[in-house]
Amino acid sequence: MRSQIDAQVAQLDAMRKQLAQQEADYKSLRHAVGMDVLAQERGGNLNTGSASASTLPMPDADATQQVSATNSPPVGVAPPTDTRPPEVAPITNQPGVLTPKGHIVIEPSYQFGYSSADQVDLIGYTIIPAILIGLIDIRTVRTTTQTTTLTARYGITNRLEVEVRVPYVWDGSNIVSREVFTGAATNNVLSSSGSGLGDIEATARYQFNDGGADKPYYVGWFRFKSRTGTDPFQVTTDCQQRCVEDVTGTGLPLELPTGSGFYSLQPGLTWLLPSDPVVFFGNISYLYNVERHGVWENLVLGKQYLGNVSIGNVADVSIGMGFALNDKASLSIGYDQSFIGVTKEMGQTVPGSTKVWLGQLLIGGSYRLNPKRTINFTLGAGVTRDTPDVLVTVRVPTLY
Repeated sequence: MRSQIDAQVAQLDAMRKQLAQQEADYKSLRHAVGMDVLAQERGGNLNTGSASASTLPMPDADATQQVSATNSPPVGVAPPTDTRPPEVAPITNQPGVLTPKGHIVIEPSYQFGYSSADQVDLIGYTIIPAILIGLIDIRTVRTTTQTTTLTARYGITNRLEVEVRVPYVWDGSNIVSREVFTGAATNNVLSSSGSGLGDIEATARYQFNDGGADKPYYVGWFRFKSRTGTDPFQVTTDCQQRCVEDVTGTGLPLELPTGSGFYSLQPGLTWLLPSDPVVFFGNISYLYNVERHGVWENLVLGKQYLGNVSIGNVADVSIGMGFALNDKASLSIGYDQSFIGVTKEMGQTVPGSTKVWLGQLLIGGSYRLNPKRTINFTLGAGVTRDTPDVLVTVRVPTLY
């Protein structure tokens, strides 16, 4: 019995040594393939899906030695860490993960928006969506906007990327109204539309720091918006004289613009915080619209001089969280709040122009089709009166 016990003890010692060797080999392999980093940020890399260590098969000794000899760092040197922010299903136009150095991302997208309003007093020519100028009693306004956009992003370094967005816009509007001071017994219906190239945008983004598990990432960005689209002052307004002085005509544009008509500068900051199993993210920005000088408005019978025109600047803040559903699908929810200032002509506030608050609830999903291509879907629902009722966006970014 004593000899049998001694043999069993020796066998247990051998098994213990073999188990220790396998554990050491397994840890070496984990370092080689970077699983330690993925385990720390599990739930953060939502678009790619991170597997936990317990789901990996135990490598055999030959495979371990081969991987260790080719991929593992030298003895005494820490394995490389991933400094890129975690990926989440995007619900805004500002992605959190930058394009890798030397690569390009091509992203076609389609956006559909619909809004309706009842008993709204608007004033004549369009400055920005939902703000018009002219004495008219609007009963119902139904507006549909469709935008197709081609976006290209290029990674200059692993921390710096540049982006160019080229939109094509189609707008349609049906307005049921009754002209003021005319005594009309029936409502008038005015339908108008417009289509064409929108305002081309260029953006640069830079990642400031190396975050990690429970450590935030910060990405700063700066956007420039041109006025390549048809602006509100180029379309013809249905007025024979200045709309705020004479009520002849509807005071509404006969064709809808495809651009804002103003150059814009927008600095912003995006942050992401991985906190297993979710990623919290947010964005804050300020849009400055450059004032235009010597503006003329097109009327049915000629032009009307407006002078210097400036539209309200926009302060925007958003917050949300994302989490993985499986190794391919992820989901994000968030809320976006914007504040728009008043519109001014010649330094004076335009009659009827007020400050506007826009609130939108956002839900987004992402599905990885293959390692280089993803499809993203975003649904936005307006929670304030001036916000579009629904906004649907589909994006298909592809890495080259």
